[in-house]
Amino acid sequence: MSKVLLINGSPKSNGCTATALEEMIKTFHEEGVETELIQVGNKDIRGCVSCGYCNENGKCVVDDMVNEVAARFDEFDGVVLGSPVYYGSPNGTLLAFCDRLFFSGAQGASHMKVGASVVSCRRGGNTASFDVLNKYFTISGMAVASSTYWNQVHGFTAEDVKKDLEGLQTMRNLARNMSFMIKAIADAKDKYGAPKLEREFFTSFCDGK
Repeated sequence: MSKVLLINGSPKSNGCTATALEEMIKTFHEEGVETELIQVGNKDIRGCVSCGYCNENGKCVVDDMVNEVAARFDEFDGVVLGSPVYYGSPNGTLLAFCDRLFFSGAQGASHMKVGASVVSCRRGGNTASFDVLNKYFTISGMAVASSTYWNQVHGFTAEDVKKDLEGLQTMRNLARNMSFMIKAIADAKDKYGAPKLEREFFTSFCDGK
């Protein structure tokens, strides 16, 4: 059975972001897709310090839940990143988690998985946050799932989000599209094999030119 990891970047386990993710989870189950939800936004997670340890050892030097998730990344066919909007950007704890996860442990394992980002906000900053989260997928060889609107819900409380009927509809359509993509990619891998992945070149312009 296909499986999706949902990562809640909010410090609240039952807030606006959680409400959006729960709507997706219900739809995933209807589509025959297994889910696992982890709470990140209330954890003490530091950012990347660019020490290079992961390049030599295959995991981050800070041994916390980032390494735990990275070690299990192969279990999942898709990943959903959910975050509230803080000052026009995703929650800093989630960004610290994703910076380290995608750089230290999930780069190779993420290839051709399906990714989707979900944001919640009271009024503004949603599309800017949406763009930030999607960049983790597009640099990692992942297919990005879309919906019938940008993947966002509006509200100051979970009860507000439950009144955002279009937002919840967007979540359901997103989960259906993501489920379809996961199944289609699995079928294509069986028929054609996975796309070739090149890692030979790394241009840094270290000569200053």
